[in-house]
Amino acid sequence: MKPIIQLLHFGYQQAMSCIFPVAIFGTLALSSAIPIPFLPRYDAILLVLLLVQVLMYRSGLETRDEIKVICVFHVIGLMLELYKVRMGSWAYPEPGYTKLFGVPLYSGFMYASVASYMCQIWRRLQMDMSGWPGTAASMLLGGAIYLNFFTHHFLPDFRWWLTPLVFLVFWKTWIYYRVRTVTYRMPLSLAFLLVGFFIWLAENIATFLGAWKYPDQQEAWRLVGFGKISSWFLLVIISVIIVAQLKYVKAGRAANEHGFLKKTPL
Repeated sequence: MKPIIQLLHFGYQQAMSCIFPVAIFGTLALSSAIPIPFLPRYDAILLVLLLVQVLMYRSGLETRDEIKVICVFHVIGLMLELYKVRMGSWAYPEPGYTKLFGVPLYSGFMYASVASYMCQIWRRLQMDMSGWPGTAASMLLGGAIYLNFFTHHFLPDFRWWLTPLVFLVFWKTWIYYRVRTVTYRMPLSLAFLLVGFFIWLAENIATFLGAWKYPDQQEAWRLVGFGKISSWFLLVIISVIIVAQLKYVKAGRAANEHGFLKKTPL
């Protein structure tokens, strides 16, 4: 009976952490099925997602620091979207007033939803890590991964070099999470793979609902290639690195304010 209770509690915390991603998919689904008068679909999606963020903050579901992280990811994601659309990787074919160089501003929220999930699940499951490789190694790796998303269009794609490097850098890193009174752990690299896989599933739902279209989906929808899992795997790493470093910095500041610094891996 106890394992079932643990699983249900774990599932509940996961579901609560996915409120913003679910809001995105719900908005995409409704807006694709129900015509919106007087307002292009992309603009309506942006307004709804802004309202959801305000409601989550005012209700206490998200903290001010978490909103800041979400804003950072929105900018990071929007920059990548602007570049990828210009390079023809995918397109947003519908009209909209809030499109910038062919990219609707709501698109950054799809990246921000990953950050929202990371912040929420970190807090709800009281997550911690051991064996963190340190600021220099993690930030350099994260920067190289993000840069490769841009440079692989005119330079060799280094993702297949970066992927084994991820396992090398994080091979000692374990993630700890608490479900009720029990603490569990798993290798951080495995967590990267699991989250990347589920984002790939979400991407298939998003393209089916018309959030964006890849070149091979212009005539009819088809399954997103399995190779995209590697892209999301690497993107999740950037998300974890940024969130983990911000949590680490915040913990250090809080400790200094109380006149001591607790030595903790993260």
